[in-house]
Amino acid sequence: MDVKIAMNLGVAIALGAAAFASAIGLCIAVAAAMGAIGRQPEASNKIMITMIIGCAFIEAITIYVLVFAFMYAGK
Repeated sequence: MDVKIAMNLGVAIALGAAAFASAIGLCIAVAAAMGAIGRQPEASNKIMITMIIGCAFIEAITIYVLVFAFMYAGK
């Protein structure tokens, strides 16, 4: 197996794993926030702001992997 083929395969697997992990993390975060809002509706603004910030950090990980995938795919 050529090194370039192995690198492209590894990049594709890493990107898929990061996307899958990001989706699972977002599902857990949103489910926990909705459960917290259901238990304490008066705190929904604080919960939503915290959830949105957390979701942005989770998505940032996937974007970093995508950037690295483009960097290594070009080599």
